[in-house]
Amino acid sequence: MAGYLVYQAGIDRRFLLQLFAAGILVRVAIGTIIFIENLQDFFGGDAITYDGFGYALLRVWQGEIQFKPEIDRFSAGGGWGMLYLVAIIYAIIGRNPLAIQFINAVIGSATAAVIYLCAYHIFRNIRVARLAAFAVAFFPSIILWSSQGLKDAPVVLSLALAMLATLKLGERWSVKYLIVLILSLFSIFSLRFYIFYMLIAAIAGSFIVGMRELDGKSVVRQFAIIICIGLAMTYLGVLRQAGQQLEKYGSLEAVQRSREDLARSARSGFAADVDVSTTSGAISVIPIGLVYLLFAPFPWQVGGPRQIITLPEMVVWWLAFPLVLLGGWFTIRYRLRQTLPILIFTTMLTLAYSVFQGNVGTAYRQRAQLLVFYFIFAAVGFIFLKEKAEERDRAAERAREAIMARRAARRALQRKYSSGSETSR
Repeated sequence: MAGYLVYQAGIDRRFLLQLFAAGILVRVAIGTIIFIENLQDFFGGDAITYDGFGYALLRVWQGEIQFKPEIDRFSAGGGWGMLYLVAIIYAIIGRNPLAIQFINAVIGSATAAVIYLCAYHIFRNIRVARLAAFAVAFFPSIILWSSQGLKDAPVVLSLALAMLATLKLGERWSVKYLIVLILSLFSIFSLRFYIFYMLIAAIAGSFIVGMRELDGKSVVRQFAIIICIGLAMTYLGVLRQAGQQLEKYGSLEAVQRSREDLARSARSGFAADVDVSTTSGAISVIPIGLVYLLFAPFPWQVGGPRQIITLPEMVVWWLAFPLVLLGGWFTIRYRLRQTLPILIFTTMLTLAYSVFQGNVGTAYRQRAQLLVFYFIFAAVGFIFLKEKAEERDRAAERAREAIMARRAARRALQRKYSSGSETSR
């Protein structure tokens, strides 16, 4: 089904299908190794939690209500969407954690195709779209998180789909993409509720400002989309639940408690003495939080197998980051309106994680939600430099051809002059 939807993209189908298939094979291989060797706790212990609670939810559906209080306590903190996904799959095929990993492998590989469509929609450049999609398909950490029974894969796919739908709706009205956007927002809310607020802000902001030149028709269309989203979220009960969660978890004091727990609960914690319960404290931690979020783990933090296996990837990422800055500069200068939702969202989530995260391991994992969009900018930066180099090569080739032409003309003139002199003699 996912392959059919990728094929329906209608552009560069052969490349997208090959990328999709290769991405699945790599993730299935990694997921199988993790399953056979019982490495779930080593790479992502949450997979065990989702398996247990998802199976418990299925048993509640089957009438074993003794598990319901435990399910309710877990769901109160968010992330209940993953329990429902696991329970539905187990209801169809039986309890099988490997099946969850394989489905996540398909989801993770499909994300690369969605990022391709986002990049192509903005820049209309196949090379940029291909490079961004290739990076999403085969970057090690993205492969790792989408090869396990974790919620990272559906979270990232939902984000990518929400951005693609927003980009399409910013251009013209489409019932199909409106449905995709609403379902993606609901999915994000059920999986990682705090991202929902930033996503809503980015989408609403981009529609209000406009991703194309504004006229009366586009203004009506964009406000109609905002109203439809609001009505859908109200009907699904999202706004009511969002208000309750915002009241409970939306204060800086709650952020401080969560961050302090992350910073002190593992050896990879950092800046444990920082207090973000005040506005000034939250702002003061952004610089160091940003550095750790974007670039950790650092070589001097390598002290175990988890850190060692990340080092090659981190070297590649450190070398690629200047391309992200170059691509971001190019995008802001030449494609600002078209890429507004991605720019607003990535900026907000980057700053939020800079304040919230206090643990290198968690920051490394959450970075995947940002990398899929950073790779678009990195691809833009790389292709920009490549096209500049090609342009210089073409200019040099034209200069060489001009020099050769002038030399040939001179030689022809000399031969003609010599021939004329002999005839006159």
